[in-house]
Amino acid sequence: MKRTAKSVITITSAIAALTFMSCGPKKASEAENKEVETLYAVSTYKTVEGNLDDYLEFGGDVASVNEVMVMPDQAGKITNILVKVGDMVKQGQTIAYVNPLRAGVVYNDSPVRAPISGRITSLPVTVGSTVSQAASVAKVARTDELEIRISIAERFISRISNGQNATVTFDAYPSVEFGAKIFEVSPVLDTATRTMNVKLHLNPPDARVKVGMYGRVRLVTESVKNAIVLPSSALITRDGKNYVFVITSPKSGKNAAVVGLKPVTKGISVDNKVEITKGLEAGEEVVIKGQTLLNDGAKVNIVSSN
Repeated sequence: MKRTAKSVITITSAIAALTFMSCGPKKASEAENKEVETLYAVSTYKTVEGNLDDYLEFGGDVASVNEVMVMPDQAGKITNILVKVGDMVKQGQTIAYVNPLRAGVVYNDSPVRAPISGRITSLPVTVGSTVSQAASVAKVARTDELEIRISIAERFISRISNGQNATVTFDAYPSVEFGAKIFEVSPVLDTATRTMNVKLHLNPPDARVKVGMYGRVRLVTESVKNAIVLPSSALITRDGKNYVFVITSPKSGKNAAVVGLKPVTKGISVDNKVEITKGLEAGEEVVIKGQTLLNDGAKVNIVSSN
């Protein structure tokens, strides 16, 4: 009986071992053969036609189109000042008096007259100041017509021409953009600084802008109308060529969206935006984030869309 029991146990153990061995590889093989679907999380952008302006930025000073320095007819001391900064004066109006005050000689006060009509924008002297005939007593400017003066570096002058449009911002009005237009381009460069002087008019004029203000000028050098414009992050480069991934099959029920790789030709690039001149049409949905690991025909999960 003992031998019989041992034999039964041995046979049962052998059958169990064979059963385990036959099942194990089968289950592993089934797991290996099971297809695993990989989804990539992406953000997309729907293309539309828009405008893209390339520009250069410069700093410039606001000045009067017509301003003159007021010089005395003779040297001496200022005995009287009849105006203050901000006053309006007429051509020929007396604004101050100068007396030579030489020892042993009595002179009448000599008037200092405004050469043009305008506003007093500078008055650097005080009563008792000694001035020469080459010293400025005041500055008179016509503040009803202003200009913005900027200097253009030599490497940019090929992109500058008369009549170009610009926008100007000032610290006093940080959220306001003022229109401007070039009306004068110097025909020569300053040999010391290698810069070209350019003047702009505010278009239209605005009373908020004052003489002496500092403006940041954004000068439009190239404007593209009705162009396909994308964020620069949408472009990928492979084998030296530019591509984008577009949604070729949108998500439908349980089926994930599918992307396709499209070659494109880019135009100008401005502020992290790029013009697409060939390869895309308005209305196509382009992947702008998460495209690094994608390949043609990859399945994606669109987490956000603009």
